[in-house]
Amino acid sequence: DRRCPHRQADLAYGRREDGGLRCAFHGWLFDVEGKCLETPAEPAGSRLCEHIKQRACPVVERSGILFAWLGAGEPSAFPHFDCFTAPDSHTFAFKGRWDCNWLQALEVGIDPAHASFLHRYLEDEDPAASYGKQFRGRPSDSELPITKVLREYGRPEIAVAKTDYGIRLVTLRKIDERQTHGRSTHILFPQAFVIPMNAEMTITQWHVPTDDYGCYWFSVFTSFTAPVDKKTMREQRLKTYPAPDYKPVQNRDTGWGFDAEQQRKATYTGMGFDINIHDQFACESPGRIADRTRENLGSTDKGIVLYRRLLVDAINKTAKGERTMMMLDATQAASLTGPPAVDGIGPTGRWEDYYQEADAARRSRAPWSAKAA
Repeated sequence: DRRCPHRQADLAYGRREDGGLRCAFHGWLFDVEGKCLETPAEPAGSRLCEHIKQRACPVVERSGILFAWLGAGEPSAFPHFDCFTAPDSHTFAFKGRWDCNWLQALEVGIDPAHASFLHRYLEDEDPAASYGKQFRGRPSDSELPITKVLREYGRPEIAVAKTDYGIRLVTLRKIDERQTHGRSTHILFPQAFVIPMNAEMTITQWHVPTDDYGCYWFSVFTSFTAPVDKKTMREQRLKTYPAPDYKPVQNRDTGWGFDAEQQRKATYTGMGFDINIHDQFACESPGRIADRTRENLGSTDKGIVLYRRLLVDAINKTAKGERTMMMLDATQAASLTGPPAVDGIGPTGRWEDYYQEADAARRSRAPWSAKAA
């Protein structure tokens, strides 16, 4: 709880000192377990602090992000996913604020068909200039710009499957009888996804509510080859989500930067070239809490249908006091690795084989991977 139990001042602005956190209002000091250690303005010999207990939650840092366990009992163990096992040199963390319910922000990542429309660029740019940009480089094992693939092959075949960690989605766009473009993406239940950013980098992104009407997304970019150029990545993203609050420069009030001339000539949305703004529009424009009774889902929404079933099941189990998916002990956590998020062009009819081969080859080149040669 960030409110001091004395007069409710915000402890987020407290002083880190004397083995704990000291409130900036009256100097009350709390240790990491929430025990009040000092009430310095009280009379000498006062025992008031013995009766004060602040709610505290276990916190750990992984890959530049702080994770807190807000539930009761022992915290769930961390899975051995790539974003947690890669060293600091090969990961980069960032966040952004959206003005909508967290579930809307997550569901855009369970909808692979939208990339051919929402993220469509009417002209291709040089993939060599695509560092740090999603949907702007080349798929694995191809010279085709990904912008061209998404633009020209807009009717994908989508397969979804439940996994031990959530959902795996495979999206295939058949180019011809010899080649098929595929993307393997994942949902980490309950509120994260893992997607390929390009041939050598993945994005793991969590969606965390601030209240019912807003959320932050937290991303970890994981490189399988060279160390991440964190300076470039941060500068790119701060242009759209400036510190200190990371609220986007384009929003509902600015029409998400819509420009009719650009929509005619450059992008499908007319909302600039940053796909985060495209996704933000898609998530915020239905309202801060979307009315899903007005939806008409199609076959491309099968991932969303499966996810909502898993979510309802988890809600029911929680109400009964039962454990839900991804509440892990150490053994279970150690068994969850990867998951391999791949974007590449492979042989038509055997993309699943190609996907496994491409992931194995990428890991063999990763200096930090346990499977590196």
